[in-house]
Parts: sequence; structure tokens; C-alpha cells
Amino acid sequence: MKATLSNLRISPRKVRLVANLVKGKKVPEALAQLAFLTKRSAAPVAKLLNSAIASAKNQSVVGGNADNLVVKNITVNQGVTLKRMMPRAHGRAARINKRTSQVTITLQ
Repeated sequence: MKATLSNLRISPRKVRLVANLVKGKKVPEALAQLAFLTKRSAAPVAKLLNSAIASAKNQSVVGGNADNLVVKNITVNQGVTLKRMMPRAHGRAARINKRTSQVTITLQ
């Protein structure tokens, strides 16, 4: 089962820290780890994992029991980058890149 999240306004580097903790774990164990993690990206990843679980139940892959599902793969790719400018000294401007992420979870 697969679920995707597009344009998450957290940089991919920060989301990958959370994604690597969850990869390869059973679903209840992964949800417990995400619930007590203090990173900002833990909540959107947990929400995406719940969406993948609901999708698996809806397609009757697990038959109503999500305890035997495993997070097979979770990938974090770079999304679109919002480019902003910040005024600097002597009339110059510096660019600020606000990065976004695209997260894909695969359950087995």
C-alpha cells in the first residue's frame, strides 16, 4: 500500500531524520515512536502513515488488522522551492530558499 504527501513545508533533510527512524518497523511500533518524537515533521509523517493504513484497510489488503503491516519503504524527495529575498546592507538583496518535501510511504 502506498501513500504520498506533497509540498510539506519542512526541508527534506529534516524530514529524512524522522523517516529513517520509522523505516523497516511494524506499524504500531512506528506510530508509537512518532507519537513521542519531538521533531516538527513527526506529526505529518504520522498522519501520512495513518492514511496509508486506512488505504490498506479500504482495499482489504489486511482484512481489518493493521498490526501485521510493516513500513517497507519511506522516501523523502525535494519538492518545489519557494524563493524569497531579504534586504541586506548597501542596497543588496540575499535570496532565502524555503524548501518543501515530498514524502512517500510504502507498506507491506
